[in-house]
Amino acid sequence: MDPFERVPLGGTGVTVTRLGMGLAPIGGLFTPVGDADAIGAVEAAWRHGVRFFDTAPLYGSGLSERRAGAALRGRDGFTLATKVGRRLVPGADPEQEIWTEPSGTAPAWDFSADGVRAQHRESLERLGLDRVDVLHLHDPDDHFEEALHGAAPALAELRKAGVIGAVSAGMNQSAMLTAFARTGLFDCFLLAGRYTLLDQSGLGDLLPECRRRGISVICGGVYNSGILADPGLNGTYDYQAAPPEIRARARAIAEVCARHDVPLRAAALQFPLGHPAVASVVIGMRSAAEVADAVAMAAVEIPGGLWHDLIRTGLLDAAVPVPGA
Repeated sequence: MDPFERVPLGGTGVTVTRLGMGLAPIGGLFTPVGDADAIGAVEAAWRHGVRFFDTAPLYGSGLSERRAGAALRGRDGFTLATKVGRRLVPGADPEQEIWTEPSGTAPAWDFSADGVRAQHRESLERLGLDRVDVLHLHDPDDHFEEALHGAAPALAELRKAGVIGAVSAGMNQSAMLTAFARTGLFDCFLLAGRYTLLDQSGLGDLLPECRRRGISVICGGVYNSGILADPGLNGTYDYQAAPPEIRARARAIAEVCARHDVPLRAAALQFPLGHPAVASVVIGMRSAAEVADAVAMAAVEIPGGLWHDLIRTGLLDAAVPVPGA
């Protein structure tokens, strides 16, 4: 694949590179990063040719947005996505212990229309930018009604006013995103972990619905939080220790990849782009080294025989679309 090819999101004028940079890690996900290294990672992605960046207020309670803005200010030609649904309020306790650097704020749920408009303004202030291109509703799993009747129409108003370019939602499940798709309000979705070499559950509902409606899908979590990057004994799956059956399946996929001299990471990164509804794959990167690795994996030439062997051995269903088919 060409990781720097630009493709549109739905029917909008917003375009994204096939490879996007997920900015959760530079918010201090799991281990501290620091301002200089975080900004350096974004600058490295820029030098390689990545032009799609995805952040959120949740990531480090504002640290990711601040660091992303510091790296991107003064540049042109990039597409930036952030998220709404959690408003940052004064407080020292993060929502989750996975965020390791203090920011002085903590997230509070808010999917109201007024809350969304306020969160958009506050994100621009943290970023130090005058525009973001894509706004995702962020994890509205337990807030469906408020997100549907408050947040989503407010995002559509911002799009109509030309303030943003695309309306989206980002979740770790496909069922609610499919319900959102049927409203006609959304241009794209960020689907995390549900269309990967280990989990194709998004193929049962969301991806066909988006294909029919011309809605683009951005795939995140394509390594399922680590097991498809390193299927060893300590591999993690959806942010927990991988169960034995998942580790065994990941190792079996890795063995097929090895027979074709293809890194497992390359196959995992490129697999989602075999579906015509998928516009981009977003990979979390915290350092220049991780940027270089993601770019290299995105550029690996994968022979069709690898996908054929995964299907032949029962590791992929024959109905799953694969790259180059």
